[in-house]
Amino acid sequence: MANLAGINLAMQTTFNDRGEIDYTAFENLIDQYIEAGVHGLVLGAGTGQHPYLTEAECNKLYEVGVKRINGRVNVICQTSALNIDEVVRRSRHAESIGADALMVLPPYLEGPSDEDGLFEFYREIDAAVNIDIIGYNIPYATQISISPQLLSRLQQLKNFNYIKDSSGDFTVQQQYIQSGGGVLNGGDTLTLYAFLAGTKGAIWGAANYMPHEAVNLYNLVQEKRLDEAFALWNRMLPSLLLVQTTNYIPAVLYAANLRGFGTGNLRKPHRSITEQEATVLKAALQPLLEG
Repeated sequence: MANLAGINLAMQTTFNDRGEIDYTAFENLIDQYIEAGVHGLVLGAGTGQHPYLTEAECNKLYEVGVKRINGRVNVICQTSALNIDEVVRRSRHAESIGADALMVLPPYLEGPSDEDGLFEFYREIDAAVNIDIIGYNIPYATQISISPQLLSRLQQLKNFNYIKDSSGDFTVQQQYIQSGGGVLNGGDTLTLYAFLAGTKGAIWGAANYMPHEAVNLYNLVQEKRLDEAFALWNRMLPSLLLVQTTNYIPAVLYAANLRGFGTGNLRKPHRSITEQEATVLKAALQPLLEG
């Protein structure tokens, strides 16, 4: 079982102004994030616009990423797809190039939503690989909730050792923690409280624009320097609340580019934030400069 404790940054995919992947910028950004102290990088994350990448693009992105990371931090590759044969194919490829773990959404578009169907979906993937699987609970996007009871069943599989919880439901997350498995918080505005409750760490999209602060927050909690952790959290929270309740990916990428991380470019159908939204976001980011 891979040790995925800490800040696993849900990494943006760097595009040029034509919407093509800029692999040179991607490699440089990997170095920036590792220098910031992150414990892992999630390639092809939702914040990396995974739904709008082809399988071939994902495969190349992961090959470039794994080579550049070169064992310096954990590598998690998202291998989600609607067709289970494609999930298996993507997963085996990620495993073959040296990924430490896979992140896999449930079958999110008119697939099975009952617990037996979801269990069978993950069981088939589990049987095809020998690498940690991170289930991905994000019901507002998939309309599927992985119940604490289902999680306990899934944890009986040989590789299903983690779940990323982006539900924003702190009750469910604490039930997950009680199950004894590896829980990684994915609800940005819960992060401090998730660390205090006992999650192993986070898979964090907003860390794209504040990697140093994200790592510092995790470390402060581990060191039980809680007054400092809450002071830092209060500087992080205005922008977290804003991006979480508006147009998340375009806002995160704008903020990241503003702070020197990535190109800021999006792939269609995403659209850039407006000038008015940018003005509000800049104001929400201001407390980060005051620490």
